[in-house]
Amino acid sequence: MPKRFRMTRRFPVSMTEDGYRRLRKFARESELEEGEALSFLFENFSSVTDAENLGHRLKLFRADLEKRKK
Repeated sequence: MPKRFRMTRRFPVSMTEDGYRRLRKFARESELEEGEALSFLFENFSSVTDAENLGHRLKLFRADLEKRKK
């Protein structure tokens, strides 16, 4: 029996413009709403990310984060 899709949590989120544009593009391409697209990405996180690349990309993002906040 398939799991019922219910939006059970809402939380305030701050995103970069680039991140939000990419989320909207992904949602549009996959014919999902933005919340559904986020749910899909997090429910399937380990299969949609490259484990070898993730650490490197995260390190680059963190290094640039403080500059981007200003």
